[in-house]
Amino acid sequence: MHSNLIVARMDAASGRDVAELFAAFDATEMPHRMGTRRRQLFRYRGLYFHLQDFDTENGGALIEEAKTDERFVRISQDLKPFIQAYDPATWRSPADAMATRFYDWTATE
Repeated sequence: MHSNLIVARMDAASGRDVAELFAAFDATEMPHRMGTRRRQLFRYRGLYFHLQDFDTENGGALIEEAKTDERFVRISQDLKPFIQAYDPATWRSPADAMATRFYDWTATE
């Protein structure tokens, strides 16, 4: 499994709105089209964390392909009032907000 973690800024009061937007989006076939297996949203002291798990390493490529789909475009626009770039000076796309994993551990049975 492959994971992406997007870090941005969000007012805590926007959590419900953001969750509702993703619930509607995830009720379509879009997560399957992008290879998404699980999505988790977190907030902490004005920060927003979007953890997305994929079946394979090509999740990023599948998302790139989905970016032209009207549903992807719509949710991106609908999220703008609630989610702000962590660093607006350097943000051009979600790839600029991806956290870098530097340690990974999995339990063995």
